[in-house]
Amino acid sequence: MAVYDNYELYNPAAASVEEQPEEATTKADRVPTISIKNLHKAYGKKQVLKGLDLDVYEGELFGFIGRNGIGKSTTMDCVIGAKKFDQGKILLNGYDVRLHPIEAKFSFGYVASEPSCYEVMTGYDYLEFIASIYRISEGDFVRNFRYLCSRLNLDERELSNPASNYSHGMKQKLCLVASLLHNPKIWVLDEPTVGLDIMTVEELKKMMREYANHGNTVFVTSHNIDLVAKLCDRVAIVNDGKVAALYDLNREPNRRIQLPKLFMDTYKTKE
Repeated sequence: MAVYDNYELYNPAAASVEEQPEEATTKADRVPTISIKNLHKAYGKKQVLKGLDLDVYEGELFGFIGRNGIGKSTTMDCVIGAKKFDQGKILLNGYDVRLHPIEAKFSFGYVASEPSCYEVMTGYDYLEFIASIYRISEGDFVRNFRYLCSRLNLDERELSNPASNYSHGMKQKLCLVASLLHNPKIWVLDEPTVGLDIMTVEELKKMMREYANHGNTVFVTSHNIDLVAKLCDRVAIVNDGKVAALYDLNREPNRRIQLPKLFMDTYKTKE
């Protein structure tokens, strides 16, 4: 199991949002770490996903956005295995989430929009529990735990208290640490900045960028369009159960400024 130890997730001097390294291969030559094909999902008679297709690659910080009730959260729930889908295929790091659910789950770390943990446990006990699920050795756990707590300014002494006593922001930090303990290939984040103070938000943004630049995949959804526009490499806008628009913000940097308008126009043209 790889550990973080005392190094940064990635050396930001090697790359940045504004200046990305040239790709040696095209996306057509690469295998996606997240592959969604012809995804369908209905709730009763209501069709929410209607053949959604999407590929996300290693080294990408990918934004997945859409207005409320449009299928965004349903897609993410299908990706992480929280909901069954009616038709289609989802591969995570090459593993089919239906045929190889355990291997697929080992491939990603997930942070929900509302922090979710076992509140009867102390924060430290919860993290040890998560580490045991992912079969992390004690030495690796301690090194990763200390590194991630220092990055997110999470006071280790407070983790001896029951999680039920934590503020929303501290629970969110706890879940962020838990999601990265096993150093997953894919980091899935649903509204990750909600409830965090501005200093932690800035640090989290750095971590997301570093994690992608280190060859991993960051898949994030957020209603904060400015954050997505500034941070992400590519962005998909969801509408009517499919990907309505897909933008490469590195190849077309002007799209970063235009993204709020592009978002609004996506829904105006469909009404």
